[in-house]
Formats: sequence, C-alpha cells, structure tokens
Amino acid sequence: MRYVSGLLAMICLGLGASAHAQTAPAPAPYSPQAIEAAKERANRGAVGIVSGGVDGTYVRIAADLASVLDGPELRILPTLGKGSLQNLNDLVYLRGVDIAIVQSDALAYAKREKTLSDRSIAYIAKLYNEEFHLLASTKIKDIGELAGKPVNFDSKGSGTALTASLLFNLLKIPVEPVYNDQQLALEKLKKGEIAALVYVAGKPTRLFANLKAEDGVRFVAVPQAGDLMETYLPSRLTKEDYPGLVGDAGVETVAVGAVMAVYNWPAETERHRRVKRFVDAFFADFGKFLEAPRHPKWKEVNLAAQVPGWQRFSAAEQWLKAAASRGGSEEQLRANFRSFVDQQARGAGGPAPTQQQQDALFEQFLKWNAQRPKQ
Repeated sequence: MRYVSGLLAMICLGLGASAHAQTAPAPAPYSPQAIEAAKERANRGAVGIVSGGVDGTYVRIAADLASVLDGPELRILPTLGKGSLQNLNDLVYLRGVDIAIVQSDALAYAKREKTLSDRSIAYIAKLYNEEFHLLASTKIKDIGELAGKPVNFDSKGSGTALTASLLFNLLKIPVEPVYNDQQLALEKLKKGEIAALVYVAGKPTRLFANLKAEDGVRFVAVPQAGDLMETYLPSRLTKEDYPGLVGDAGVETVAVGAVMAVYNWPAETERHRRVKRFVDAFFADFGKFLEAPRHPKWKEVNLAAQVPGWQRFSAAEQWLKAAASRGGSEEQLRANFRSFVDQQARGAGGPAPTQQQQDALFEQFLKWNAQRPKQ
C-alpha cells in the first residue's frame, strides 16, 4: 500500500512537471532583428542637447529638461558645450546634437563671419536673459580703469568671448584679452595675474557662489550706455544673487538673451519629427519648469517672445498658433504674464510686484482679454 501511494505521488509529480514544461513560455531568441528593433525604439525619442560648461546655467537648464521631459516617448541627452559659437557649429555638423543653447548675439556673429547660411538655424524659444558678470580685483573701481589691462574673455569661440569683445568695443575701452577657462581665470585673478574676468551666465551662477569680498575681488558696474542698449538689456546683480559680494544697492550691468536653437530640418525628415516631439512635450509641460527645484531662470521665460534676427522653428510656430487660437491655458497665460511683469520691473530698475499684486493684475488682465473682440 505504501508502495502504491509512493508510486501515485511520483506519477502526480511527474505529470505536474510535464504540464509545467509544456505551458512555460520559451525564452525569446536574442536575434539581430530583436536588437535592431530595440535600437530603433531607443533612438526614436532620443534628443541630444548641447549646453555649456559645468559651472554655467546652460547645463542646469539642460538637466532640468531631462528631469521633466524624460519618458516612454522622449529621452533627453544633455551634453557639455564649449560656448555659443561652438554650440552652433555642433548643431550643424555633429551627429547626435538636435538642440543647442546659445546666446542670441551668436547667430549675428556667425552670419557676419559667413560660417553659417542665413536659414540653416532656427529657434524654438527664447529662454531667459544672461547677465554680464565683470569680476575684478578690488583695486579696480570703474570699468574704464581696465584699459590696457589683461581681462579674461573665457575660451576662444565662447559666447562670453563674443559678448566681451563686442561690449568693450562699444564702450571704447581697449583691454588686453586673455583666453582661459573660468576656473583657471578665477585663480589667476585672486593671484593678481589678471585684472578682471568676464563671465556671461544666468545669475546666480555657481562659479561665484562662495566668493566674498575678503577674497580680494568685486563686481564692477557696466554702464547702461546708449550704444550698448541697442544690443543688450539693462540688468542688475543683487545681494540675493551673490550675498558675499554685492551690497544692498546692487551692481548695474547688462544682459543678453539665451536661445534654444535648432537646425532647420525639412518637415519630412526624421530629425524634424524628433525635434517636433520635443517641442510638443516642452510647450505642453512648461508649467512644471516653474516649480521647485528647477532653476529660477525658468520664471523669466516667455515662450511666445520673439528673437530679433532669428526665425522660429516651424513646429514651435505651429504649436504657438494653435495655442493662441484656443486662447491658451490659464496656467501658461499666468506664467507668461508673470515673466512679462518681472522683466518690465527689472528693465525699469524698480522692485518686482509682490505675488498678491501680480495675482490682482492677472485677474484684471483675464477680464480684459475675455472682453476683447476676437480676430
């Protein structure tokens, strides 16, 4: 009896194992076709963005883009860049670069030097303004005192070098340009080997975060002269930006716009479709960039802002027109309105309205907009 019970148990176990062997799915073969399909899926949504140096604002903006927009259909791949002019060249010639963050004056320079054709580059959106930081020895009290002295312009071909060259030329101050990366330049400035360094970056920038007056350096004001204001925007470095270097009065300076640039791909190409997917996601989710812990510069962005001398990428233009025809979401309107009010206050040199004042103004704006006759 014991033998029969054991035999039945073995038969049952054998039948169970046999049934399991018949129903268990066989592993899929790791075939060349499967590998190619996986590559296709991975690359279809990949968008390469060339940004800036490790201490600049561009790289943090690119990191925010990856954090917010990465998903099943989109993969953002940020890359460190070597300045606005090089970023434009990378956008045109380098495989894997779909978008570049550059200064708005870089395109005019590239066209003047005939390194790019007039219509090869477009823009998705103007991002924010980048401040002209002029950090000098405490011996320098006025920008005019830099005449004939060595001033670091960052690496050759960088956006900072471009803007510094244009600005000192407009101010008719003949400085001696030096071309070192910013970290090396800062060390040379502390040692007295150069008189000043220029850095064009969105404030506050990490390069100056831990500096204080005891380090023997100070920010020097840039006069908002008439000729300068034809190209640049008025701005100010504040105590909130750099508490170790700036007092209550702030330091007067100028700013240049940062632009999200793209190669002007024809509409029927896969590269155009890839960037269009990015545009749709970026515009639709823009409100997320205004939330912590994203960079404070996002709050300056107005997606509909025009950039003189540039043409907008067709997919971005179409998205904005479609949004305008729908009246736009209230969230987007509120974000754009806040950016507009902040920029106007900075341009006038006064304090920005409080959040309560902005909300009250925005409600008045909504009522006015609702009563306007539709075009």
